[in-house]
Amino acid sequence: MTSEKREGKAVVYQVFTRLFGNTNSTNKPWGTIEDNGVGKFEDFTPEALESIKALGTSHIWFTGVPHHALVNDYSEYGISNDDPDVIKGRAGSPYAVKDYYNVNPDLATDPAKRLEEFEALIARTHAAGMKVIIDIVPNHVARDYTSLSAPEGVSDFGENDDTSVEYAKNNNFYYVVGEAFKVPQADNYQVLGGNPHPLADGKFEEVPAKWTGNGARAAQPDINDWYETVKVNYGVKPDGSYDFPVLPDNYSEKDYAAHAAFWEGKALPDSWFKFRDIAHYWLDKGVDGFRYDMAEMVPVEFWSFLNSSIKQKNANAFLLAEVYQPDKYRAYLHKGKMDYLYDKVGFYDTLKSIMQGTGEVSDLVAIHNEVSDIAPSMLHFLENHDEQRIASPDFAGSAEKGKPALAVSALISSSPTLLYFGQDVGEDGSEETGFGDPTRTSIFDYVGVPAHQRFMNEGAFDGGQSTEEEKSLRQFYEQVMAIAATNSAVTGEFISLHKDSLNNNSSYSERQFAFARVKDNHGFIVVANFDTVPVNNAVLTLSSDFSNTFSANQELLPLLDHTGVTLQDKENGYNITVDLQPLETKVFAF
Repeated sequence: MTSEKREGKAVVYQVFTRLFGNTNSTNKPWGTIEDNGVGKFEDFTPEALESIKALGTSHIWFTGVPHHALVNDYSEYGISNDDPDVIKGRAGSPYAVKDYYNVNPDLATDPAKRLEEFEALIARTHAAGMKVIIDIVPNHVARDYTSLSAPEGVSDFGENDDTSVEYAKNNNFYYVVGEAFKVPQADNYQVLGGNPHPLADGKFEEVPAKWTGNGARAAQPDINDWYETVKVNYGVKPDGSYDFPVLPDNYSEKDYAAHAAFWEGKALPDSWFKFRDIAHYWLDKGVDGFRYDMAEMVPVEFWSFLNSSIKQKNANAFLLAEVYQPDKYRAYLHKGKMDYLYDKVGFYDTLKSIMQGTGEVSDLVAIHNEVSDIAPSMLHFLENHDEQRIASPDFAGSAEKGKPALAVSALISSSPTLLYFGQDVGEDGSEETGFGDPTRTSIFDYVGVPAHQRFMNEGAFDGGQSTEEEKSLRQFYEQVMAIAATNSAVTGEFISLHKDSLNNNSSYSERQFAFARVKDNHGFIVVANFDTVPVNNAVLTLSSDFSNTFSANQELLPLLDHTGVTLQDKENGYNITVDLQPLETKVFAF
């Protein structure tokens, strides 16, 4: 597949960088880096990168690259030790960034050369024909942000703040004036699982206390707050009013250059310029785009400022934002100049309910139609680091139930598809590793990922230790994603066959989904069975919208491992009749 011409959509493969290459299978709860091991930049060998590319990947999102707070001791490299009282887990959250101008020392073979090792990974990824995405987390930073690597003249976040006031326009943080920070307490939680550490004393010095990352304003945040982070100030006053110009509505229709011109020369909050400089720094290193964490917690005007500056520097930069409020989608796309947003609360949540047996396909069609005007910008996924693994009992309990969902999610729209490492071999996220509960692979602790480790096969990345079920699942993923990445019809028109097929009085039901993608009189038809029982003689009606593409008795060719099907002429169009095994998907080309 990798030699085929890319005519389809973008495919983003998310790797949790410190877990991807780890071959250690100990998985001791709260285990140290020596106990449980850690993956390195160097683990992304040509073989590893080729295995990623075989899934149709155009962009690799290397999660957890910027240097974030962690418990491991790197003081011999001049790095200050972080306090476990304000760290989640032992390996730390990748969203509590400590130094935006360097990378996580855990990921380097030689921590002193960690930045050079990441630059080499960028070069290897480019040589393999893929692009590089990293996280930027503008809403919050680690409680003890300390950059060793900032360019000359660049001050740390908060370094020049006036801490005698709760808010000032050019302060980077908000302050709880006159009160010291207190570590949150909880009866059912012990730092590092109760294991000893010289800094684990229930105290962290921060005077005055700063607002917490999720906006909590108490000097002692709740244990469920993002207490390991502090909220960044973008010129939003504590009462919610803005200390910066508001974009006129007509800027939704204007291009990047017009947005950049709007902000030129304006007196803007200091944090805006800090994050612009950070983004440009990584672009200069060869990074091709960014995934923005919790973008909706930062004003849309800042995104206009940042993204227009990025696009002026690299017009092809890939800009993906985590936004969960549908009423804000269009503002963040059009005014904020995002390329793509998560389609989570609509498409993903509805598809998940169908996989769990509680939702109906008609609901998914309606949800998809609600964003029809922006559908190409709504990224689809079934797993990521925030979500439960498909195979976990709390989600679907079986990776097989993800197969029809993958085909629907990847082929229904021209929007990018995101795959999470280990998804393609059915990883179930069941490891009990420390902070947080299983069902999603831990993002806070050192852990080996068993199904993925079997696929890695000691660095061969050939599935040599995978089970037969895992090999079959991986093959299915490769086949579906080849269609998504190389078939130009995936960028064409979406035509739902669902409503008409429901009216056929055949075995087709709300547990099946049929649709077509059409471009320039060619395309494909997808029919997916979400049911765990077979379906016989399901009749699909090809609507008159595109029936002139066909001729009587035309054979539709299979794009997956199944047989073709013959069109049956009917008044005002055509039918096809299909049999489907449990959880089977068929894709027919015309």
